Amino acid sequence: MKHRLPTITILDIPIVRATEAEAMEEIRRLTEQPEPALVIYVNAHTLELTTRDPAYRQTVQEAAIVMNDGIGVSMAAKIVGKESFPANLNGTDLTPLILKLAAERGWRVFLLGAQPGVAEKAAAKFVSQNPTLVISGTNSGYFKAEELEGVIQKIREARTDVLIVGMGNPVQEQWLARHQAQTGAKLGVGVGAFLDFSAGVFPRAPLWMQKMKIEWLYRMTREPKRLWKRYLIEAPVFLAHVALDVWKKKRRAKPASPQ
Repeated sequence: MKHRLPTITILDIPIVRATEAEAMEEIRRLTEQPEPALVIYVNAHTLELTTRDPAYRQTVQEAAIVMNDGIGVSMAAKIVGKESFPANLNGTDLTPLILKLAAERGWRVFLLGAQPGVAEKAAAKFVSQNPTLVISGTNSGYFKAEELEGVIQKIREARTDVLIVGMGNPVQEQWLARHQAQTGAKLGVGVGAFLDFSAGVFPRAPLWMQKMKIEWLYRMTREPKRLWKRYLIEAPVFLAHVALDVWKKKRRAKPASPQ
């Protein structure tokens, strides 16, 4: 089941162009359909990954709804030459709205990901924020291959409607693409470090940095060894790839000159 919203296509990935309210209404509709739906947030890093990993690119292209996360994607939209995104639909801000909607609609939510104990702490916070929210279960993201079937069964037996997975990109999206249908979850959402943020393992950037869309700078200063290459090298390479892709497509579309 696919969304019904307008999109901006970047590197052959159609990304929804929507307000926060429009995105949430579409997520509500998708969750109430019989087919499982996968929600993916894409940023410069994940879009660049799609250029190097065909299987991941296919997963993103086939997702029910793909949403823009971060200033890099907004800059890419300007290079493509389309209208800008009306909102930054990042996972850290939008996922709490999905949890709020789940509490209102009576959807059961399972949290899968992060180190042992983190999902449980995040669950306690979510319930404190939404007292009617039903957390159907939790599980660490660190389990052995032979434990996979047990984890899937645990999620299925919990009668899960919404499966929140925090395993990082592209692992979480690939995991959902392969296994969500087996879990019985109607909505699957890949959330990266959201469980860690929510449990207080990693602090978020100050609000002024979030509003200025430079939260990436705060994260890089906290984890320089892991993130410096992503933000200082991969992001510019991504924008160059977008520009090259636009140039190639314009060239292909240009009519041949008469002989």
